Amino acid sequence: MKPSEKMTELGLTLPLAPRPVAAYAPGVLVDGWAYISGQLPFVAGELKYTGRVGSDCTEKEGYDAARLCVLNCLAVAAELAGGIDLIKRVVKVTGFVSSAPGFTGQPAVINGASELLGQVFGDAGKHARAAVGVCELPLGAAVEVEMIVKI
Repeated sequence: MKPSEKMTELGLTLPLAPRPVAAYAPGVLVDGWAYISGQLPFVAGELKYTGRVGSDCTEKEGYDAARLCVLNCLAVAAELAGGIDLIKRVVKVTGFVSSAPGFTGQPAVINGASELLGQVFGDAGKHARAAVGVCELPLGAAVEVEMIVKI
C-alpha cells in the first residue's frame, strides 16, 4: 500500500509544509537525500503544545506533539520529493523534548513520531533515532523533530 493510501486509511491528512520561523530552509534535497529541518507541533500555523513535558504537558501530550512534528516533517519531505509516495525510506529521526527536571521519558515521547512513520511506511519507516531532553525549545514548543529521508 502506498504511503498516501496508508495516510488516508489512518485518517491522517498531510498538512501544508510549514514556513520557517527564522533564517533557514525547511528542508534541503541533495542527491536524493532530504534533510528536514526541525519541525514544531504546529497545526494551521498555531503552536499546539508548549512548555516542558513532565510539568506543563503530560507524556501523552508530548507523544501527540511528536506526531504533529513528524507530520510537518513529512509535509516538507513530500514537497521536496514531489509527493509522499516518492519517499523511499525514512533513515534518521532526531527528537528533542523540552523536559521538566527529572523527566526521563524522552524515548516514549518520540515514539509518537517513530510509530506514525512505521504505520505510514511499514518497514521503510524503520529508522535510526535519537531522543534528547532539552531545557528549552524555539517558541516554547514542547517537542521538535527533524529527519533524514531517501527520495
